[in-house]
Amino acid sequence: MPVNESLNTLPVQQFISVVKSADASKQREVKLDIETAKRLAFTLGEVMTRLNGDLEALLVNKSATDDEKIVVQLGSSTSNWE
Repeated sequence: MPVNESLNTLPVQQFISVVKSADASKQREVKLDIETAKRLAFTLGEVMTRLNGDLEALLVNKSATDDEKIVVQLGSSTSNWE
């Protein structure tokens, strides 16, 4: 899947809407037919995979920039920490 491809999160949004509606009407359970459940599971899998990839990229980029300097200036004196 290309990195910039947008995710179809409609099944997640629909599920959230169903849960909100059920909660508002004080229902005790929410039932999903198998097709809806499969779409939701597939979408959640895609979202988690994308988040995992984004996290890995972030960690790689962070380790590449670990040599950053932090400069703190208080009044007229300056302190450097590396």
